[in-house]
Amino acid sequence: MKIHILDDWFNTLSGLPCFAKLDRHDVTVWTDHVEDIDQLVDRLYDADGVVLFRERTKVTRDLVARLPNLKLVSQRGVYPHIDVQACTDHGVLVCSKTSGEAPAHAAAELTFALIMSAMRQLPQQMASVKAGTWQVGVGKTLHGRTLGLYGYGRIAKAVAGYAKAFGLNVIWWGSEDGRNKAVAAGETVPASREEFFGSCDVVSVHVRMLPQTKGIITAADFASMRNGSVFVNTSRAGLIEAGALLDALNRGKPNYAAIDVFDVEPLLDPTDPLLSHPNLIATPHIGFVTEDEFDFQFSDIFDQVNAFADEAPIHMINPEVWTA
Repeated sequence: MKIHILDDWFNTLSGLPCFAKLDRHDVTVWTDHVEDIDQLVDRLYDADGVVLFRERTKVTRDLVARLPNLKLVSQRGVYPHIDVQACTDHGVLVCSKTSGEAPAHAAAELTFALIMSAMRQLPQQMASVKAGTWQVGVGKTLHGRTLGLYGYGRIAKAVAGYAKAFGLNVIWWGSEDGRNKAVAAGETVPASREEFFGSCDVVSVHVRMLPQTKGIITAADFASMRNGSVFVNTSRAGLIEAGALLDALNRGKPNYAAIDVFDVEPLLDPTDPLLSHPNLIATPHIGFVTEDEFDFQFSDIFDQVNAFADEAPIHMINPEVWTA
């Protein structure tokens, strides 16, 4: 099969062990990002299969309709960036492994790094010492403080393990099902959503981006947070009510935010009001960007390619394409 891999910005995949799984295919790797649909069509016109790097490129009806040879889109995780119905209408199978037993250690580790960065003002202290002005401000110790985790999933549980090792108290909120699971596991769940947000020194959100979770963190939630608190998001920007985080930072609740995800990515405007806010610590969506995580995730993605080539597809999102 002619397989095109999009958005491998640092040409990482070809050097990983998992890449050998594509040895029997004709593979083209694109190391830049293209938004223009005409340019995308030119690149992908002869592709039998397209491999996606998470949500970096959207698969729209317009695009699929202009790729007559396309038979497969292979990726991992949720797929709000893929027009699945358009793929179905044009006979394109979407394969995406959306679950697994192992936690995403890379995302959990970055989450805790952002928590520490915000609480100890690490970016500001680093910039100050490099500027020759030595210390700036006073940070906060983690031990004895309270971390609130919104979402009772694999990544949040890994973060909780790190937090407890540092002496943080951990409390939980999320869906009713998630709260019930947390209680059954002996974890602490406050009596109300307001109490959860009002009890935390740090709140970190770990929820999948789905239609029903869009905007799930609201302006009212931020207003309930403590003075001097920190909000962390390494999940998806769309989980936050539009404009609510910037407004909240301007009002001082939370005092700091540390985020890895934005509404527009890549965000290349240094004057963007949220990105340039003095109380925002930001990383460029690197929660999953480690060699280890790439090898783990793309091993599954390439297995999906090979399964399709062997006429035994796995992790089908629109199986009606295959059974038609």
